[in-house]
Amino acid sequence: MTPYTHITDLAKEAQPPEKGILSRTLFNDEKVKAVIFGFAQGEELSEHTASMPAILHFIQGEATVGLGDDKHEAKAGTWVHMPTGQRHGVQAKTPVVMLLLLLK
Repeated sequence: MTPYTHITDLAKEAQPPEKGILSRTLFNDEKVKAVIFGFAQGEELSEHTASMPAILHFIQGEATVGLGDDKHEAKAGTWVHMPTGQRHGVQAKTPVVMLLLLLK
């Protein structure tokens, strides 16, 4: 077993489905959990609260990210850090691939 994790193309780890939201844990240890999401166009992760500090990194597609009372447009390359307790939600305008990093 290798002591590292290597992924060549994050976008290929969660191809957006025709309908719904796909999620898969890529890595999990005592400090960080990495979860890749694939959103079909129009799908929404309704507003909820971050249970720990988290990072959203958009890999492909376009989405609207709600952060508290603010709305931001996200596209490939968008990066968001959220503290514990931050209200947030994601709505996919196109098929989206997003990496979520939960910082334990």
